[in-house]
Amino acid sequence: MATGFGGEVATYYARHRRGYPPEVLDALAAAFQLGADDTVVDLGCGTGQLSIPLADRVGTVIGMDPVPDMLAIARRTALDRGTANATWLLGGDGDVPALARLLGGRTVGALTVAVAIHFVDRDALFEAARPLLRPGGGIAVVTNGEPLWMQDTEWSAALRGCLERMLGHPVTGRCQTDEDGRRRNRETLVRAGYRYEETSVRYDAPLTVDDMVGGVFSAMSAERLPSSRQRATFAADVRDALGGADVVTERVIVRLQYGIAGPGVGSG
Repeated sequence: MATGFGGEVATYYARHRRGYPPEVLDALAAAFQLGADDTVVDLGCGTGQLSIPLADRVGTVIGMDPVPDMLAIARRTALDRGTANATWLLGGDGDVPALARLLGGRTVGALTVAVAIHFVDRDALFEAARPLLRPGGGIAVVTNGEPLWMQDTEWSAALRGCLERMLGHPVTGRCQTDEDGRRRNRETLVRAGYRYEETSVRYDAPLTVDDMVGGVFSAMSAERLPSSRQRATFAADVRDALGGADVVTERVIVRLQYGIAGPGVGSG
């Protein structure tokens, strides 16, 4: 799992990454029948966009991320919101097997991987998670929409053009949010012995230019983050490309792919 998203990148992530509407939390809770007795592990939790609201639905949330700056912001945000049942661990997908010892033999209701699935070894992770899961619990891979620069809208095409001018090369990365990435998730979950289900939540939401620009920088490693002057030039270029508009409409599709554990999967 990538570890280069600290410093200013973590701040961009916290300020500008879109969170999740209640319907997404409802869908997760229903898929695994989550309740007050459950623990959920949110792998690649970032600054807590999913972990913190999910804590309202379960007994405990364990947010794991390999970036200390991400965890520091998540912890501070949770404290500011009065979320007392979330804890934060420094680690990535390779550390999931160690959770069994930490949990002392207790099982978890779900392991979520939101946005970060393109950074993990799917086969190893889905196998390592099996002993942790109670029957009826499972793994949820959550994709929070297409990358801002790869959507089928005029504003996204304009953003992509500005991004390519700043970077000096074509931009095609989709962070495995496309059909091929979802197919890999599905096939790996089935191969690991999970029952597969999926659903999606669709909604329209305002997207400010500041959030658009900040969202782009939140996806860059700290080592590749442009200078402050280049960032200011990029923001001005985006505003100009959008004809001075400050807000556009983003059509968001949150896709949820579930691997559900049954008898014989997990330790329960």
